[in-house]
Amino acid sequence: MSQNGCADFTVLSNCFIDTYMADANDAQLKIYLYLLRMVNAGQSTSISDLADLFNYTEKDIIRALKYWEKKKLLKLSFREDKSLESLQFLPIPDAAKEAGDGKNSPAIPTPIPSVRLFTTVTDLTKENEPEQSADPYEKPQYSLDQLKAFKSNEASSRLLFIAEQYLKKILTPNEIKSIFFISDKLAFSEDLIDYLIQYCVGRGKTDFRYIEKVAINWAQAGISTPKQAARFASKYDKIVYEIMNALGKNSIPTDAEMVFIKRWTNDFGFDLSIIKAACDRTVLATDSHRFEYADKILTNWHQAGVKQKADIAGLDQAHKKTSSAAIPKAAPGAFGKFEQHDYDFSALEKELLSNG
Repeated sequence: MSQNGCADFTVLSNCFIDTYMADANDAQLKIYLYLLRMVNAGQSTSISDLADLFNYTEKDIIRALKYWEKKKLLKLSFREDKSLESLQFLPIPDAAKEAGDGKNSPAIPTPIPSVRLFTTVTDLTKENEPEQSADPYEKPQYSLDQLKAFKSNEASSRLLFIAEQYLKKILTPNEIKSIFFISDKLAFSEDLIDYLIQYCVGRGKTDFRYIEKVAINWAQAGISTPKQAARFASKYDKIVYEIMNALGKNSIPTDAEMVFIKRWTNDFGFDLSIIKAACDRTVLATDSHRFEYADKILTNWHQAGVKQKADIAGLDQAHKKTSSAAIPKAAPGAFGKFEQHDYDFSALEKELLSNG
């Protein structure tokens, strides 16, 4: 025994090496051997500990355990809520005895078949049930085995080839993971992913972080076909173009400008007529910082409960009454005594933008 109380060796049957090792993948072998080592040492572990140790997802660990269960080398026990409660190592069959020639076959040591509880196991379901995530659009941490399986699939291989043709380069592993995520988690069809990449490349966007954002945006909108995506993109592009044009800009919006546009359309829920009304006032008021200026107007309207363009006229009337009441009436003959001021309108504009 070593100083920490663990066994100094782990017994592994030669039958396991001869019969089972060739067909198992890396993850399955690592999980089996490590669990065997823990059982022989009298220690317990958990699914989350295994995932952290080998840099796999918890679903990868469950999948590996299910593999050995199918091979009849492990017995898994699940609770009523379908979370894993325990596992039991089963004796490894003697291949020679099964073939009917076991006279001179040496005794084959088998793993300790005792039950080891996963004392800190998280609430995990069986392999055929989806993982629960706080964010339904969060990209999973795919294992190398999952990535290899995705790349070896005929449809996936064709899709990766098409993507490389559009992007005119060899895809990196991270970029392949992005396409895997869009196919697996977002459930995009091959045709829809094809259209997605065309759409992004056609707009000069080849960064996969951008492509993922567009894909998530489409998934949130319930898009499932290229035709739906084209209709959605056309409508979205038209709104962006109209806003840029209303602010006197003929360029593609920057990322910062898109933040404003998304706030006005998505967060505030304003239709194009309200946004254009704010843009018209902005253009008349200033030649610079137009997005910031328009954002001030639209934020105030949003806080005031504007829902349609007709509501703006009511706000204007109320503002006019308030302003008129605040101006004191001049005494007779006082006009000649009125003190004139030279205002720095650029400074006032900056103050408005910074204080609003």
